Amino acid sequence: MNSPVETTALTKRYGDLTAVDQLDLTVRAGEVYGFLGPNGAGKTTTLRMLLGLIRPTSGSIRLLGRDPGAGHLDRVGALIEGPSFYPHLSGRDNLRALACHAGVGASRVHTVLQIAGLTDRAKDRYNTYSLGMKQRLGLAAALLKDPELLILDEPTNGLDPAGMADIRATIRRLADDGRTVLLSSHLLGEVQQICDRVGMISDGRLVAELSVSELASAGLRIVASPLTEAHECLGALVGADHVHSDGEALYLDAPGDAAARINAELVHSGLAVHELRVREPDLEQTFLELTGGGRRAD
Repeated sequence: MNSPVETTALTKRYGDLTAVDQLDLTVRAGEVYGFLGPNGAGKTTTLRMLLGLIRPTSGSIRLLGRDPGAGHLDRVGALIEGPSFYPHLSGRDNLRALACHAGVGASRVHTVLQIAGLTDRAKDRYNTYSLGMKQRLGLAAALLKDPELLILDEPTNGLDPAGMADIRATIRRLADDGRTVLLSSHLLGEVQQICDRVGMISDGRLVAELSVSELASAGLRIVASPLTEAHECLGALVGADHVHSDGEALYLDAPGDAAARINAELVHSGLAVHELRVREPDLEQTFLELTGGGRRAD
């Protein structure tokens, strides 16, 4: 089966600015793929190109096995850069209008309102909705056509913690039912909870692609003396490429459950261990370690 999303050397330039640079992206059928990076990295530009909202400067796109514009977007649901609806219509009436335009039966409106958790507020006007409720209505609209592929841009934006958890659970259920989901996010915790694989983007380039289990591997921070000898000891134990130093501490690419074994090896080698702790991963640290940072306009 073809991958639902495939890009090859996808590039978008605005004058001298390269917003997306030679992007090779593959999203597998049935997975939740997290497109991860800070604001301004090129995520939204990429998603807009996938949907045909803007033209790429160069490169190619295959969506559900076909070229963009091949008349198959009825199989795709999307929420990009926040939803837009008629402000004085209710949430339900906004969805009814969209359903009529898309040729979707009225019963589907009730279903997607339930999925998005908006049934109790369906009669209220859109202009009374909070930002989080507007996001929920946008997700409901993306689901109207019961799509095979969902493309979501920061889907939990504006939600409180409970609402974020509900939307994450909804997205996970949609994937478990056989749909493919591509979502962008700048929140490491979000992608760790619901994604199968993650692509990290910096300055418009895909700089790392890894499974969530790899992303969640926090590593160890070790302060030992003498530091140079400790560095050599750990390098011999796990490989020099997996040990880094900032001059004060050592950072080891190893799972947290390896801490006891690492400590025993250092002590056995006659080194004094002053600190050994699991480093909790966060987006900024992970991103900087892999890329050195970077910002571009989305």
